[in-house]
Amino acid sequence: MILIETLTSTSEMGSKGFLDGQLLVAMPGMPDPRFARSVIYVCAHSPEGAMGLVINQPAPNIEFPHLLEQLEIIPSKSGIRLPDSAEKFPVLKGGPVETGRGFVLHSSDFIIDKSTLPIDEGICLTATVDILRAIAQGEGPKKAVLALGYAGWGAGQLETEINENGWLHCAPDPAILFDGRFETKYDRALRKIGIDPAMLSTQAGHA
Repeated sequence: MILIETLTSTSEMGSKGFLDGQLLVAMPGMPDPRFARSVIYVCAHSPEGAMGLVINQPAPNIEFPHLLEQLEIIPSKSGIRLPDSAEKFPVLKGGPVETGRGFVLHSSDFIIDKSTLPIDEGICLTATVDILRAIAQGEGPKKAVLALGYAGWGAGQLETEINENGWLHCAPDPAILFDGRFETKYDRALRKIGIDPAMLSTQAGHA
């Protein structure tokens, strides 16, 4: 069962931090194979740690209509015709932590009072079934992805990994966040930083 839980305030994930709303881009020498060639949107970063969502790894063999049935948002095998945007709604592997928990990263044109958490200008996070119902009805945000699980770091861990050349970071790009060209997001993120992927060395410094 996929759990969609309410996020009611920034206190759950820490106060505004230096890397909030930034993209992390894994270096070629990333020692953790779970994050090889990954691009992560940082939702929260504070002295207590950090939390982010991998945005370039589709969840294998998981389709959004099936999740709607699993959550009983639509009846199983109902034959209900969903909007095209819902039929093709992207479901991602958000990270290795709490993979049964769902997070919707989306544009700020859709807000649920006391449930939606603004992260950066134009980008929000909502983790309730209400947003899934809205998407199923074609009334959700203009741009959105559903991530199952998240990436998490303890106090000082992310800073250490960046200093050890595990990650580059840069400002986000809505296309990289929300479009469906997952196989090119890593190279596009590197180019946004100003790096030719073919020339990147595992010994490069961080942004």
